[in-house]
Amino acid sequence: NQYCSWNMKFSSPLLTIGITMQCLLLRTSLTAAFSTSRRSLTTSSKSLRDGRSKFLFQKEHPFLSSTLASKTKLAMAAATEEELEPFKNTHNLDDQLLSCISGNGEIKVTACTIRNLVNDVMIQQTLTATPADALARSMACGLLLSNGMQIEQTYQLTMACDGPIRGVVSISDGAGQVRGYVGNPGLGDMHISEAIGKGTVQVVKMHPDWKIPYNGVTAIEHGDIDRDVGIYLASSEQRACALAAASSYNGILCTSAGGYVVEQLPGCSPESSAQVEKNLAKLAGMDGTDTLPAGILLSGGTPLDICGTVLEGLDMKPLQQIAPKLVCKCSEERLFRAIRLLPRSEVDKIIEDNEKIEARCDFCGKVYRMGPDEVAKKFEEATG
Repeated sequence: NQYCSWNMKFSSPLLTIGITMQCLLLRTSLTAAFSTSRRSLTTSSKSLRDGRSKFLFQKEHPFLSSTLASKTKLAMAAATEEELEPFKNTHNLDDQLLSCISGNGEIKVTACTIRNLVNDVMIQQTLTATPADALARSMACGLLLSNGMQIEQTYQLTMACDGPIRGVVSISDGAGQVRGYVGNPGLGDMHISEAIGKGTVQVVKMHPDWKIPYNGVTAIEHGDIDRDVGIYLASSEQRACALAAASSYNGILCTSAGGYVVEQLPGCSPESSAQVEKNLAKLAGMDGTDTLPAGILLSGGTPLDICGTVLEGLDMKPLQQIAPKLVCKCSEERLFRAIRLLPRSEVDKIIEDNEKIEARCDFCGKVYRMGPDEVAKKFEEATG
């Protein structure tokens, strides 16, 4: 029953109720114990941190002596053109999630393009450009950070904010499946940071075998999602990453969407880190916009091109590619489980006033309807 979200609305003149049922979404799990959480809720009064083209956190590995590090050093040759051919995605025609590693095994880069996926979710949820941009950034971040997880493990990213967008939620998994929604899909044109406002970045990592999910929270500093997620990685998880995600639009058409995350692996040397930051600065210059890497993707640059630029001089080797998919887990059974969370008297009152229960899935927009006989039968058959 995890990760289901319903918006049940009843239009009786005597009754107008909006109920959102969410299972294991962070807005309810924040009341649970945070025994596995690391919190960092202090907004930086110093300077706003930007982790798109540099590492916000530098890892030190005292457990790796110089002798041991030299013995365990990898030395992979750079991939040949023939080896790179399967990973090329000319003009980003297909959605793609690609991960690569440096030849010395010290740097991992994951990049994605999800333009088609974003256009599909815009149609499903009737999104305007600003909410679509927010959701695209959130889904890109989720896909990048869930890459490498076990297939059944999920990564939920929530922007719990006070801006007019009224929140952004995305859920992805290790298989490259993703879904998400925004609180105000019809929001008018405005800068994303204005739409988001202030609040918190909330992350929930869950696996079916875990008894307790991992929760992490940091304050929103920028309001443009990707930089705030980068700050979360540095502050809450102490991960040495550089992350960027963005999208671009022509009216109601998404013309580019995607992002990248660059991470230092254990034993990363200062030389490799410096080379990557130099390459990231070059990448930012190539993009030429303040929405890195939307400019590169719009001009035909691919995830392979991004990985190649970031790992220039470090002998890039592709690891894996996945085709991201927009997948919703809603069903009539999940709806009924949400209904059972209400007192039976309240359910009966809703049916009496409206002659049915109608619910719309927040993730995919599908509408479910259940009549009084069907509801009564399901209650009779329910167990547990």
